[in-house]
Amino acid sequence: MSLWADIKARYKITKAFRAGSIYKTIGTGENEKKIFPKIHSIEITDFSTEYVFTLPTGLNPDLIKKGYYAFQQVFGDNIKLEGEFKKYVLTINKSTLPKELIYNFKKIKPVLEGFEMPIVCGVDNEGSWVVYDAVTAPNCLISGEPGAGKSTECRSILSTLIQYKTPEELHIYLGDLKMSEFFLFKDIKHVKSVCVYPEDMTKMLNHLHHELRKRGELLNKHRVDHITKVPGKHPYILLAIDEIVMIMDDKEMKKKLVQIASLGRALGIYCMLSLQRPSHDILDTKIRSLLTVRMGFRTTDASNSKIIGTPGSEKISEETPGRFLMKRSEIKELQAPYLTLDKAEKLLEVYRVEGWKDMFAKAATSNEKKELTEKDVFNDVNKKG
Repeated sequence: MSLWADIKARYKITKAFRAGSIYKTIGTGENEKKIFPKIHSIEITDFSTEYVFTLPTGLNPDLIKKGYYAFQQVFGDNIKLEGEFKKYVLTINKSTLPKELIYNFKKIKPVLEGFEMPIVCGVDNEGSWVVYDAVTAPNCLISGEPGAGKSTECRSILSTLIQYKTPEELHIYLGDLKMSEFFLFKDIKHVKSVCVYPEDMTKMLNHLHHELRKRGELLNKHRVDHITKVPGKHPYILLAIDEIVMIMDDKEMKKKLVQIASLGRALGIYCMLSLQRPSHDILDTKIRSLLTVRMGFRTTDASNSKIIGTPGSEKISEETPGRFLMKRSEIKELQAPYLTLDKAEKLLEVYRVEGWKDMFAKAATSNEKKELTEKDVFNDVNKKG
């Protein structure tokens, strides 16, 4: 960094300190002197400028919170201020998140290289795609109000996996008791079931629990620590359930789900759970500890955002659908890809198969009333005649 760039950068942050009254005053009258925070380093890159500074001893740290508006006035809204008590790091990002990010698999595909089970989240304020591997972070929670972007995020994650993995490499099990989210994925070869009734969901969770035990026995038999090390190919399994609030009152289903989420990592079984309005009753401590990745789209209030683990998501504007906070090791603001239902239908068309059967669909029984046809009525009359 040149001397001139350093001088300009120091001038700007000092301007913010002065505007926000973030300084310590000593002396009076003509001897009065303002002691500003000490700037330890300034790092300027193509994407951001980072200041590291400390407050003078005796200066109330609350002045940083009260004077935050001054940083925004000088540097703009695209800033992040971290620290407490004395040392702080101020980051000014040069680029901003897009207001809308149209889903395009051709652009996404190159960033998937090297991932076994890539979960594509969105782009950050540097324009970089954020992707993580479900193999190392097996369970995620996606939450947000209607219209905030939760549904299209689930849709884009599933659509990307279907295009990236073969039906032999990945089996998908879907739970949709609201009957409004996952109908799109019926007839897809990767998808083994789309459960819309509680009794079918119970069967599906029992099946996955049995698969859990079977794979666990294989690890024990072959003395290995991951299913990929067992002889023979075993597909990865993704269990995605929308609006999990609808199954949490069932103790058995909840128990099975917790066991799958607890033990699935080494066995190649992963969970993606979503809901609109979280509560401590639904997301208790045990479940939250298993959901290592959290995606918080716009929430109704601060209480909901804290339950999800993404404090601040209640502040996301209604004018930026698809904007969310993602928490892994740290919280990061991202823009999710926007995949419309019509576009998803078209790109998934090549993965549909004729004669697809749902493994756990509710089958008609002989005791169920059959709707009579005109032919049935005439046959019955003729028999009586």
